[in-house]
Amino acid sequence: MKIKVLGCSGAEIPGHKAPSFLLNDEIMFDAGSFTGVLDEKAQMRIKHIFITHAHLDHIASIPFLADNIIVSEQKKRVSVYSISPVLKVIKEHLFNSAMWPDFTIIPKPDNAILSLIKLSAGKVIHVNGYHVTPFEVNHTVPAVGYLVQDNRGKRLFYTGDTGPSARTWEKIGNRKIDCLIIDVSFPNAHSAMAMRSGHLTPELLLKEMARMQQRPQNLCITHIKPQYSSIIKDELKDLGIKNLRILKDGDTIRV
Repeated sequence: MKIKVLGCSGAEIPGHKAPSFLLNDEIMFDAGSFTGVLDEKAQMRIKHIFITHAHLDHIASIPFLADNIIVSEQKKRVSVYSISPVLKVIKEHLFNSAMWPDFTIIPKPDNAILSLIKLSAGKVIHVNGYHVTPFEVNHTVPAVGYLVQDNRGKRLFYTGDTGPSARTWEKIGNRKIDCLIIDVSFPNAHSAMAMRSGHLTPELLLKEMARMQQRPQNLCITHIKPQYSSIIKDELKDLGIKNLRILKDGDTIRV
C-alpha cells in the first residue's frame, strides 16, 4: 500500500492542510483538502472516497471535486462511502441545492456524479482489491475509522478524529495492524479539551495503546493542532514509543 498524505493537520492555516489520505491514486480517506493539492488530472483518477465523519475539515473537497468533474465534461463518477448518519448529514447540509448543487442527482438522478454508499460498522466491503472495514470510534458526532487490508494481508487502520475508544480496539481484537494512523490533536495540558472534543493527547494515546491486544508495527500521528505542534512533538518523544512517526503534509506512507 502506498498512501500519500495530502493533508494531516488539525487546523487549516498557511502550510497546514486538512485531512486527506490518498491510497494508490484512486481511493481517498477523508476529503478535507485534496482539491487544493492535486492537479486536475490526479483528481480525475479518484474513484472512491471514504469519509470518517461529517465535520467540514473532512469533507470540504468533495463539492469542489464534483464541480471539477462537471466542468471537465468527463463521464466520471465517484462513490462516497460512510455510515448512514454521516451520509445523512452530507446529503442534508451540503448537497442540498442551497449550500451546494446536489451532485447526487446531477446530471441525472440515475447517473449522478456522486453516489452515496452506506456502510455498516464491522462489515467489510471490497474495493479495488482491498478489504475495507469501518469501525466506530469515539467522537462528538457519529464517526468511524477504517481498517484496510491488501491482498498480502498487510493492514492499515486510520482512526480519523477520535477520543478514547476502548470498544474500537475490542472490535479489532487481535488483528495485527502494520500501520496505525491515529489522531493526537492536543497537548497533555489540554486533556479536558481533548476529551470534550473527541480527540487524544500523547498521554491519552499511551492509554489507548494499552487497550490494544497487539500494538501496531508502525504508528503515524495525525491531526495535530499546529498551534501546539512543538509541545505535542516533545510529549510524544517522551513516550519512548518505537516506530512512531509524526506525519506532515506531503509525506508518503508505505505499508
